Amino acid sequence: MKFTDGQWLLQPGIAAHYAAEAYALEAHEERLVVLATTRPIKHRGDTLQGPTLTVTLSSPLEGVIRVSVEHYAASTPPRLHVPMPGAGRPVVQIVDGETTATLTSGAISVDVKKGEGWSLTFREGERVLTKSDWRGLGYIQWVGKGNHVHEQLTLAVGENVYGLGERFTPWVKNGQVVENSNKDGGTACEQAYKSVPFYMTSRGYGVLVNEAGPVSFEVGSEKVARVQFSREGESLDYCVIAGPTPKEVVGRLTALTGRAPLPPAWSFGLWMTTSFTTQYDEATATHFIDEMARRELPLSVFHFDCFWMREFQWCDFEWDRRGFPEPEAMLKRLHAKGLKISLWINPYVAQKSPLFAEGVTNGYFIKRTNGLTFQTDQWQPGMAIVDFTSPAAKAWYQGHLRRLLAMGADCFKTDFGERIPSEGVSYFDGSDPAEMHNLYALQYNQAVFELLQEVQGPDAIVFARSTYASGQRFPVHWGGDCWSTFESMAESLRGGLSLTSCGFAFWSHDIGGFEGNPPPAVYKRWIQFGLMSSHSRLHGSSSYRVPWLVDEESCDVLRVFTRLKHQLMPYLYAKAHEATQTGVPLMRSMLMEHPQDPACATLDRQYQLGEALLVAPVFTESGEVDFYLPEGRWTHLLSGEKKPGGRWHRETHGFLSMPLYAAPNSVIAWGAEMQKPDYDYARGTVLRVFELDDGACAAFTVVGLDGQVAARGTVSRQGQRYAAEVSEGALRDWALEVDGRRSPVQGDGTALYWTTA
Repeated sequence: MKFTDGQWLLQPGIAAHYAAEAYALEAHEERLVVLATTRPIKHRGDTLQGPTLTVTLSSPLEGVIRVSVEHYAASTPPRLHVPMPGAGRPVVQIVDGETTATLTSGAISVDVKKGEGWSLTFREGERVLTKSDWRGLGYIQWVGKGNHVHEQLTLAVGENVYGLGERFTPWVKNGQVVENSNKDGGTACEQAYKSVPFYMTSRGYGVLVNEAGPVSFEVGSEKVARVQFSREGESLDYCVIAGPTPKEVVGRLTALTGRAPLPPAWSFGLWMTTSFTTQYDEATATHFIDEMARRELPLSVFHFDCFWMREFQWCDFEWDRRGFPEPEAMLKRLHAKGLKISLWINPYVAQKSPLFAEGVTNGYFIKRTNGLTFQTDQWQPGMAIVDFTSPAAKAWYQGHLRRLLAMGADCFKTDFGERIPSEGVSYFDGSDPAEMHNLYALQYNQAVFELLQEVQGPDAIVFARSTYASGQRFPVHWGGDCWSTFESMAESLRGGLSLTSCGFAFWSHDIGGFEGNPPPAVYKRWIQFGLMSSHSRLHGSSSYRVPWLVDEESCDVLRVFTRLKHQLMPYLYAKAHEATQTGVPLMRSMLMEHPQDPACATLDRQYQLGEALLVAPVFTESGEVDFYLPEGRWTHLLSGEKKPGGRWHRETHGFLSMPLYAAPNSVIAWGAEMQKPDYDYARGTVLRVFELDDGACAAFTVVGLDGQVAARGTVSRQGQRYAAEVSEGALRDWALEVDGRRSPVQGDGTALYWTTA
């Protein structure tokens, strides 16, 4: 939201009051409290009338500084914030000097300039990260549009901004206006299913705006050398998070807001759905599944989308017996084929649903301010919305899902959660509807995920579309409604890079695009991209997404890349486990993995899966693709071809290949199984070594299906002699591979030595 009209003027109807000086400071044991006046105080008369702003500086986590700004402290109800399960009371150092007061938490400090001339300076050591400077912190009175508080933090020359949730607009957010409010807008516009009021920059720090309600960001768009964020109301709360690397930033962010639990290994395999509005019944689903098996296309999860329930009755959580006369028996048959089952749900109950009257009678739905049930036709006719702030409503909703789990369902696709009214309604617990609009998605996914944890244990997983800050605690998330074009495929990747930069460890998207019928080239290239993502799902809207209906070659592409992902599972699952421990996502932007390489600062058509694997999806029908390799000698994972780094490359790939490069000085644990994703990763493992420097050492980890480390060790090189040593756990029937040559299996389970000469 823009409050100014250029450099010197204000928008009509605005009175702006900017922090002008730190008039008084109070140093407490854990915080600094600053009285910021909005005009210089020259004499006692200047102390009359206001406004003033109370700025409290504290630290919820080492390496994080929290800034809480208040105008009126008691005239508004308590506010909702971003969930911070990791918040604590770390030791801080406060120095109250003559001209400056400083609060330090771990690696980060904030300096408050005393006297005239407002300034908060955030720094790591002597390195300045960002500042709240002249006319940065402001209280705005806008006739007819309410009061607002804004902060403006400076941007340095060449500093790029990333994140702010799953954003499909350009990856670098400089110049954009970002409204932090969840919307069901698809992937082709500026709206987002997953708003996250967090950004990181190429200077190695992050900013989390600790607000539940809508926050408006002007990213170098109102003031080109600043990021402005604002909210309507009498206060504003934000945290500045230290780096200095992007990985350390997301590490601290997720330590504060929570980290993802490890998804079950089977969830990393291929998911296939009935698609949305297509006609289907048990015979259709069984045909798809059997045909996949006949064509030797590995399948892990089968998903039943909306019409497993009767039309006009979503959600009643009852199978449509016209197409599924014996659902329990059907699910047993599908389980016997080795499949997991996913069911589509949403948090809405249509008026025709048998559950509607029950929900109204018991007060399980969001109400209008007059006490009557809120209803809308925007999705299901006459639908109501479950109020998850009511413990009884939450238990009621979970009870129906519990029944489906007992019937044989394994997980749920938690669709929707964005079309939530932000005014004119009331919640059971009295929450402000504007602040609950974004938090609703969190409560919805949390209710489902907690039930799955209770019933399924470590196999708990949702497939969620909407979420908010801290939603990484309830994986997995997918990218929503995309079109069946190369342009939309690129949009989806930008969305994934933006979301994972906000600490979301696992992310997926609809292979082939959701809307429309994908041309064969789009479908096959999207298969490659989809199988080289953390989670992989074939899904569409009005057409089936089974490969043989596109063309026969699509079956070959799906077979090759599904098997490839299965063989990569020892490596991928270890990286997934690492994400749960460190917060560093499985999919990483090139900036996150190579922050010192300026060429990586703007790359949004390629990414890394962990530190060892670089992926550059193909976005052209011809198969031509441009990509950048950082310094070092990189190895094409499929062909073994070597390419120099520190430069751009242009290649043309057939549909059975893509730019997929192993990093120099890396080890990729390669699995022995191609038919399924969940197997014993410590047996038959091949440690594939890539361009290990003489005298260098590279680490590897193998994690078991139970989520525990099965083996951990290193591979080192001295001349032509390679030594693989397991320091924790053991590998069985394992081998080394260097430059495509595999060692004979040997060793005692904890060491293997091989001279390649």
